[in-house]
Amino acid sequence: MSAVILPSARWFRGAVAIALGGAVIATLAGGGWWTGAWVVADVLWVAALALDLGRLLGPNQVPEVRREAPPAFSVGRTLPLRYHWSTAGRRALRLQVREVFPEPLGGIVPGHRDVLVRPGPATVERLDVRPRHRGTGGGGRIVVRVLGPWRLAWRQATLDRPWETTVFPNLTGAALRSLPLQQARRREAGLRALRRPGEGRMFEGLREWVPGDDTRIIDWKATARRGKPIARQYEDERRQQVLLVIDAGRMLTAEVDGEPRLESVVQAALQLAHAAVEHDDNVGIMVFDDQVRRYVPPARGRRALRAVLDVLASVEGRLVEPDYPAAFGYLARRNRKRALTVLFTDVIDRTASEALVAQTATLRPRHLPLAVTLRDPALERVATVRPSGVEAAFERAAAEELLTAREEALSAMRQHGVLVLDVAPAGAAAAVVARYQELKRRGTL
Repeated sequence: MSAVILPSARWFRGAVAIALGGAVIATLAGGGWWTGAWVVADVLWVAALALDLGRLLGPNQVPEVRREAPPAFSVGRTLPLRYHWSTAGRRALRLQVREVFPEPLGGIVPGHRDVLVRPGPATVERLDVRPRHRGTGGGGRIVVRVLGPWRLAWRQATLDRPWETTVFPNLTGAALRSLPLQQARRREAGLRALRRPGEGRMFEGLREWVPGDDTRIIDWKATARRGKPIARQYEDERRQQVLLVIDAGRMLTAEVDGEPRLESVVQAALQLAHAAVEHDDNVGIMVFDDQVRRYVPPARGRRALRAVLDVLASVEGRLVEPDYPAAFGYLARRNRKRALTVLFTDVIDRTASEALVAQTATLRPRHLPLAVTLRDPALERVATVRPSGVEAAFERAAAEELLTAREEALSAMRQHGVLVLDVAPAGAAAAVVARYQELKRRGTL
């Protein structure tokens, strides 16, 4: 713990007042004993500063502090930090506190906060923190200034209280129900996921419908042929695999309306992971650019969701060309079970996306590939607006050409048996979850 001694603003104001007052009086009085009084006042004021400093340098003049922080934060939610300040001395300590937070929480926060630490039980300070963005980071250096008893000097000390924190993506809405605390509350309330026998999506055969069966399972064509109600019989639904694959290369580093496209992908992946856990499916994730950055094999339940959250909190876009052959080769070696493989990426044209199209097609027939691509609303606006001049006409023509080339690349993926979901960034999360639920209903996986 380092310490620095500084005069306070009160002492400086007093020193300025003595200097100006002494100069005016000495000028008007023409010197004499007024000059001596001026010098004595200066000496006394400096002596007062020294005495205040001496008391600050005594024992128990720097407080102790203990921080209580949540295990994790999420974007869009304000959570409290609690500081327990204590002093072993007999007098109250007036503090000015500056702290370096982990970078996702704001890093170096401008300004300071005032704290009064009284003797006796610890003084609890509450500080509400709203994360700046998702990610992981460390911080914890606390700079404390303690005001002297006469308020003429500060003692500045640095307290090292290191801590690491994780800021998850926005967990508002339905995704909050998958957090451990929320799941515990739901279990306490008696809410559990139920699967009724025979209501899976694997078709088994036909049988005679009996009163009490759901009318939705009646096969009307078979009923018409046999002249009596016939119902479809399904096998119990098996737990299936959902694998999220995020292309964190240059294609997702661009911004749309001031928001990085990667943030929309993270939010969509989070919602899809939550939906998979709600359907009792296994969920895993892989992040790659020019190399595989993270891989978590598919697993079930809230632990799998937490593992996906940890990856999504730290994923970063890089201005590099993604290595699709290496990434899909890695995936083929690590995950041999059939899975709904959801690839979040984007395409420009057929030529530039040949590697992506070829490697995505290799997932068939073992896996069911779904490519989620993000449209550029700004480019679409340029392609549809009526040009006001020659320059605007050229811009529109270029935008139309880019959109046509992009659609050709998407068509090539569809021709190779890849499902394609081309959506605007703002609606990506809802669209991905809807497509997943549709595939579940149809039994496509």
